[in-house]
Amino acid sequence: MAEKQNKIELDDYEQEILEAHEEGRLKTAPSETDYQTVAKNTMKKNKKINIRISENDLSALQRKAAREGIPYQTLIGSILHKYASGFMKEVS
Repeated sequence: MAEKQNKIELDDYEQEILEAHEEGRLKTAPSETDYQTVAKNTMKKNKKINIRISENDLSALQRKAAREGIPYQTLIGSILHKYASGFMKEVS
């Protein structure tokens, strides 16, 4: 059974863009920023630290990580990253 496609009506400008795309006349605009490199460098883990935390806190983090299906070090790194980036705030 063939699927029925919804026909979208394009205005003249949109039709011109579609035709240029289909004919291969559109080119990617050069970007001064290489966003893939920026993203990789942002997430690159290049420092090791040692911290001391209570055994109870570590056990709780390990249980939470197990429920999420990720290593507990990854969970701890994610929490620290979110806090340092301002995505996680203290609750008063």
